[in-house]
This record gives sequence, structure tokens and C-alpha cells, in this order.
Amino acid sequence: MSEQMERFAYDNRIVRLFLGATMLWGVVGLLVGVIIAFQLALPNFFNDHLNYSFLAFGRLRPIHTNAIIFAFVGNAIYAGVYYSVQRLVKARMLSDFLGRLHFWGWQFIIVCAAATLFMGISTSKEYAELEWWIDILIALVWVVFGINMIGTLIKRRERHLYVAIWFYIATFVTVALLHIVNSFEMPVSFMKSYSWYAGAQDAMVQWWYGHNAVAFFLTTPFLGLMYYFVPKAANRPVYSYRLSIVHFWALIFIYIWAGPHHLLYSATPDWAQTLGTIFSIMLIAPSWGGMINGLLTMRGAWDKVRENPILKFFVVALTAYGMATFEGPMHSLKTVNWFTHFTDWIPAHVHIGTLGWNGMMIFGMGYWLAPRLNKNGKLFSMKLANTHFWIATLGMILWSVSMYWAGTTQGLMWQMFNEEGKLTHQFLATVTAIVPMYFVRALGGTIYLIGFFLFVYNIIKTLVSAPALDNEEVEFPALSKGYKESHSLTGYLRHRVIERKPMMFTLGALIAIGVGTAIELVPTFLIESNVPTIASVKPYTPLELEGRDLYIREGCVSCHSQMVRPIRHETVRYGEYSKPGEFVYDHPFLWGSKRTGPDLAREGASTLKKNNQWHYEHLYHPQSIESNSIMPAYRWLFDNDLSTDLTNRKISVLRTLGVPYPEGYESTSEVKAESDAMADLKAQAQKVADDLKANGISSADPNKEVIALIAYLQRLGTDISADVANK
Repeated sequence: MSEQMERFAYDNRIVRLFLGATMLWGVVGLLVGVIIAFQLALPNFFNDHLNYSFLAFGRLRPIHTNAIIFAFVGNAIYAGVYYSVQRLVKARMLSDFLGRLHFWGWQFIIVCAAATLFMGISTSKEYAELEWWIDILIALVWVVFGINMIGTLIKRRERHLYVAIWFYIATFVTVALLHIVNSFEMPVSFMKSYSWYAGAQDAMVQWWYGHNAVAFFLTTPFLGLMYYFVPKAANRPVYSYRLSIVHFWALIFIYIWAGPHHLLYSATPDWAQTLGTIFSIMLIAPSWGGMINGLLTMRGAWDKVRENPILKFFVVALTAYGMATFEGPMHSLKTVNWFTHFTDWIPAHVHIGTLGWNGMMIFGMGYWLAPRLNKNGKLFSMKLANTHFWIATLGMILWSVSMYWAGTTQGLMWQMFNEEGKLTHQFLATVTAIVPMYFVRALGGTIYLIGFFLFVYNIIKTLVSAPALDNEEVEFPALSKGYKESHSLTGYLRHRVIERKPMMFTLGALIAIGVGTAIELVPTFLIESNVPTIASVKPYTPLELEGRDLYIREGCVSCHSQMVRPIRHETVRYGEYSKPGEFVYDHPFLWGSKRTGPDLAREGASTLKKNNQWHYEHLYHPQSIESNSIMPAYRWLFDNDLSTDLTNRKISVLRTLGVPYPEGYESTSEVKAESDAMADLKAQAQKVADDLKANGISSADPNKEVIALIAYLQRLGTDISADVANK
């Protein structure tokens, strides 16, 4: 009996839309990255000529990371998923409307993210800086994407789900869980919220999210794209189907446990740090399984690599993936982490992943995809694509090697002691030593950006060279409803059964990532009650709280950590190591992940404590204090009046979250027009201003933002007296 054929058309328009957005936001994200690279290499130029709040490094840096991860890479993921899913299941997407809603919803989120981050509206949490209402929009649009994808799998014409789709399913399920759990916030206003979690608990949740955002947004979907586009470009089948099964399930099960390796030597439980290290080392095997499977898929096409730039991009992408997934587990070893953490080695590692793995995969995918979206079917210029390959590779090498060099220099200089047992180098000396490497990094980023412009030009010329193929007509037989596959119950065929049931597969992926999540996070939610309290640790005063929010607004956490690790050179340089009990009122935590500037955990209690005048002048013109400083100036803080409209509300919200402010502290009444909180804020601000005037700064104004930030900086570390800290 002949099979019944069904005619339908693939939706290529949605792919074109996402590919176009990939190019647009790639230019934005890479351009901002080049700007902030030059800001560190040429601080005097930017302080003297471009000293505007919205162009400050601390505000541009999260715009760069969000634009690259969620705008550039995110749109590329969607382009690849929408193209490959339709062909793998031989069905048009469930709904054209949902596809358009997903596209425009995601672009709206990107615009909202850019606008708010420019204004300094940020939660400060790595890769999750967006405010609560944008988080809700992200969740809703992500659900739209999931419904469209899962619905398409259900109505498919191909019985078995190909390996690429497994990774897409795992991505959808896990990113949803990560985003929702990490984004629990208590709104203060439309543009301000506080993390539901505090201190060590917040750190654990954040790096469970942060590490796995890299895993399940920058890795698993790209492995899915690799499993589709590499075989297509090489015209070869996947090297090993059985290896792909082991690779997939081992990867998603192990990856979710590894987040705490970002918190080694920190004020988090030792059991969590050990857990993160163990699973990080185990992660090498499935990660390299994917790399090997991808590279060996091209084993019969190596003769084509010399002439075909698409295959070249894929080879470098997979090599970069292998390097990054070996290096990450190595960083999780304490003997390595104490040397590399907080240094520029970490950005080098991250950019091997983004510029190498993600970027090169996107370029290869784009060059293969674009000709198939119009009726010409030919790339505008293979020669230009080949030129782009060498430019991109050179830019990536310059970027990463310079930062490996800088990170090694920092790690060595930070921990050097002289014969008298004293630190050999002041922190600033370790900064000036690596400024030449910052120039090389900026050069590498510029070269990579130039290559990206070639990519955009080549793709646009390809897309406009012939009429668009928005609806690609095809014909396939319908999926038989009564089909039953005969098989023995071998492991291989049992997995084939799961592949026929998308909802069962989705549930299986949820269980795989849920086990590690539960074991890691359930104890984490109990951390707060298990953290030894320190009686001297008190909530921030209203002025210090406003100063802390300014610290967050200006992105100071991008360059300064607040976590002294129990390592000799750190305790000698900064003071007593940090304790979990110090951070119980910190919503959010501000431990940081990079030291472009020194640690500030003991800033207000250091034996070399700076007075208010030093901070005042340092914030206005850092180079007037330290001529070799690369810190940006924050002159707008001296002009802006401190807004206290939300101060009372902030205190009320924080009390709800467990911060022990006195009842009624923020309240007003008929007989008390001003709350006690506001009275205390004004009194402390006046005290700081009077001290500045007494030290020769006659223009000090208690109503300006700079006063609040100074108050916060001077508070850091003062709660912990020497006798308490040493217990």
C-alpha cells in the first residue's frame, strides 16, 4: 500500500528574521566590547573626553555581556533551531504567529535590557542583571518558544527525534528552571528590586545559575546545532550515534552540579565547593565526547577543509570548545583556582568559549544557512568568508593570549613575598604591569569586529542576491499512527523508544537536571539558618544602603571583589578572611568575580584606611591620587542629588526579606512628617560632608550622591572587630 504524501512548506522567514537580528546585535555587542577594552587601556582619554555616566565601564560591561549572550548568541540559536527542527521532524513550525511573537518579544526584551542597563538599572547578578519585570517578560517569551518547539515535535512526520533535538529540549527545560529560581526578587518599584536571597545563599543560587547559563544557553543548544550543521556541511553522517547518547545524558546530568566551583575559597560551605570540584572534573569526559564526535564526523571531509571556510569555522569552534571544557575543570581544582581566580585568566577562558566556540559556530552556520534562504542557493563570496576566517582566528588568538599572559602576571605578582615576609608588589603595580596586554586585547577585539563586518556584508549580499525563499515547499509521507517498532530490549533500542516520545524525553531531561539541582539547592536554602551569626554585624544605615545601591548602579562589582579568601597573600594584603555571617543582610551579595581593582571587603576597616577626603578626590579624578590608575572617574556623582524617594520603601522591603530594621523605622505619621530612617540618613550625610569640609573640601554637599557612596565604602568591614574575626 503506497504511503500518503503530504505537501507543506517550511517557514524560512522566521529564520531570516533571527539571522538578521544576530548580525545586528552582534555588531552592537562586539562594538561595546571593543569600547570597554579601550577604556581600560586608555583611561585618561575616556576620563578627559568621554566622562558620561551612560558610557562608564561599569554600565557598558553588562550591556556587552548581555548583548553577546542573549542578543547575538541567543538570536543565532533561534535561527538555527527554527531551521533545523522543521527539517528534522519534516513539519512546519506549530504556529507562525508564535514564531513572530517569539521574535519580536525577544527583540523588545533586548531593547529594554539595553535601555535599563545604560541607565544603571541593574541587579548586579552576573548574566542576570535585568530587573524583575524584564525577567517576567523573558520567562513568558521563553515559554512561547517552548510551546512552538514542543508542539512542532508532537505533530512531526519523522518518528525518531534526532540528537540535535535532544539538546534543544534540554536547553528549553533547564534554562526555564535556572531563570525562574535565580530571578526571585522582591520589587521596591518598577525599576528597583532586591534579591530574595542574601549573602552565601544568594551566591550559591547565582553561581548555580551563572555556571549553568553558560552550560545550557551557550553550550547545549550549540551542541545541538553542531550535530545538525556539521554533518550537513561535511556531507557525512554523525561519527557515532551511541557516543551521542552517552554524551548527551552524561553532560546534562553532570553539568548542573558544577556551579560551586566558582566559589572556591569563599564563604560558602566546604561540601558545596567539593561537590562542584568533583563534578567539574567528571565533566571533561562528556564534553570531550561531544568534541570528538563533531571532529570525527568530518573525518572523511578533511580534504575539503582547506578550500571550504565553513568547515574551517567548525573545526576551530570544536577545538575551542574542547580547550574551554578542559580548562574549566582545571580551574575547579583548588591548587589552580587560588592562582587564577579573580585574574584576567578568567576572561581569557570565557572568550575562548564565546569568540571561539560560539562565534565560530555562528559564522559557519550563517555561511551555510544564508544561501538556502533564497532561490539562488549560493554564498556571495567564499573567498571573503575565507578571509573572515583568518581575521577572526587572529583576533581571537590576540584577545585570549594577551589575557592569559595578563592573568599569569597578576597571579604571580599578587602572591610574591620578599625575604622579610612582606608583599613585594602593591596592587597598583600589578595593574600597570599588564596595561600593555590590555592594548593587545583591544587590538584583538577590533580585528575580530572587522571580521564580523565582513560576515555581515557577505550574508546580506547573499540574502539580497535572489528572491527570498520564505516558504520552501516540500512533500513527505504522513507519520503512521499505528506504527510499532519491533526490537529487543537492548539499551540502544530502549533509547530509540524514548526518542519516539517527545514529552517523555522532556520529562527525562527534567529529571536528569533535577537530581543535581535538588541535592545542591535544597541544602542551599537552609544555609541562612545554618550560618553562624555575628552579633556585631548590623544592617546598613539608610545612607549606606543608598550608597550600596549606587555602587550597584555604577557596576563597581565588575572590577572590585568583596571576598577575602583564606590565602596568605590575600589576608596580608586585605585583612582577615571573609566569614559567612558578614553577608547575612546583603541583598544581593557583591563578592564579584574579577579584580581589576583591589578587594574592598575591608575597605573601611583597613590598617591603611583612607579618609573621606581621599575617597572624594579618588572618585572625582582617580589619576590625581594614583597617576597610573585605570579607574574611570565618576564626576556625575558630584552633580546628582541623592534620590531618597524610595528609601523608606527599601527598608520596608528588606525587613520583609529578613533584615532586622526596627518596626516603624521607615514610617511617618501626623505628628512625624519625616521617618526616623530619613532623619538618620540626613544626619549621617551631614556628618560626612562636615568632615570633608574640615579637610579642605568646602564644596562638599550632603545632598549629593557621592556622599552616600563614600558612606558605604567606609562601612565595609567595620562590623568585624579583630577579636570577633579571629574566632
